[in-house]
Amino acid sequence: MFKAIILLKKKEDVTPEQFKDWWINSHSPKAAKLPNIRKLCFNLVENEGEKAFDGVAEQWFDSQEDFENAYASEIGQMVARDSISNVLKRERLFVKEHDII
Repeated sequence: MFKAIILLKKKEDVTPEQFKDWWINSHSPKAAKLPNIRKLCFNLVENEGEKAFDGVAEQWFDSQEDFENAYASEIGQMVARDSISNVLKRERLFVKEHDII
């Protein structure tokens, strides 16, 4: 299984509530339609004050090729544009999980 982690930093003029509303209520239904996505989890960062990121998305696909094809698709391009236009910063990490417990 291939896993991507996407770190999001909200724009400075966006409140935490506005970011949550956009990400959970508007963006997540779009991301859930990515072709061949197996699992999707959005994590809101709840630390008070300054923080490096405001949201952490986890996406699982069968392979990196499936991930790349998903974002090359029409829906994937729309999801990426929606994300980029609504955040200050977006970083993607490709990780290998090591389940401990």
